[in-house]
Amino acid sequence: MKKTVDIVIPTFKPDEKFHNLMQMLFKQTYQIGRILVMNTDASLFPKEGYDKLPNVEIRHLPREEFDHGGTRDRAACLLDGDIILFMTQDAVPADERLVERLAACFEDPGIGAAYARQLPCEDCSIVEKYTRSFNYPGQSRIKSKEELQEMGIKTFFCSNVCAAYSRSWYEKLGGFEKHTIFNEDMIFAGRLIQAGAKIAYAADAKVVHSHNYGCLEQFHRNFDMGVSQADHPEVFGMARSESEGIKLVKQTASYLCKIHKPWLIFDLVLKSGFKFLGYRMGKAYKKLPKWLVLKCTMNRHYFCGHQ
Repeated sequence: MKKTVDIVIPTFKPDEKFHNLMQMLFKQTYQIGRILVMNTDASLFPKEGYDKLPNVEIRHLPREEFDHGGTRDRAACLLDGDIILFMTQDAVPADERLVERLAACFEDPGIGAAYARQLPCEDCSIVEKYTRSFNYPGQSRIKSKEELQEMGIKTFFCSNVCAAYSRSWYEKLGGFEKHTIFNEDMIFAGRLIQAGAKIAYAADAKVVHSHNYGCLEQFHRNFDMGVSQADHPEVFGMARSESEGIKLVKQTASYLCKIHKPWLIFDLVLKSGFKFLGYRMGKAYKKLPKWLVLKCTMNRHYFCGHQ
């Protein structure tokens, strides 16, 4: 029988991209069951009447209750589809076959998760465009425990910007971490790999999604990434991530020279420095004073109850 697909979209101040996302979901070739929008702060949600659309449900929660893993897991527990597709509010399907192509991955019962390719937005910077092609190449791939030595941390790379999960595997492994600052997708993907499941990267399933982050934004994001890795050594201890970062910087610099724009290397090195500093401080956050941690993080609520 054809597998049923439900969709979860966490939102906060959704804008035109969210509107475009919802429109594209209703054009999909693969029938969607329920679409559950987990919105933070009801006063900032648009009045377009999305909850009047068929099979769409909007649930509002206060800001202090939002958690990257816990909110998504709470939504998953309210759904009963064979496949749960998680998306972010700014990830717009590139065509009508996104859901169809992700669902096709689960014809193999050993697949626990499948994630889509992310294409850059029109206003995306040259460096960010290259980063997208580095992390989301044009070739699909199935990843398993056997690839750990070759691929390192990229073995369990997975992004909830647009990622689908087998409900049976999701429930078997207890779902997303209930309290996590970041990386709930990779934490769960790492557990899938450890349990012997496989992860599919579906390059033909595409969403348009990118950001032009500044230096401080890169610092804060990578600080939280470092915190998530420090808090979950059982997953991130399987492989080092620094080597992938160095590889990306080297290849991007080479690409900028190839297209005759070497002056952009200065911006690349500067932002990479902020990324690395944020990441290393995040990894060592337990040794830092609380006031400094709160200055560095994007998710202050996560540290309620921490040191």
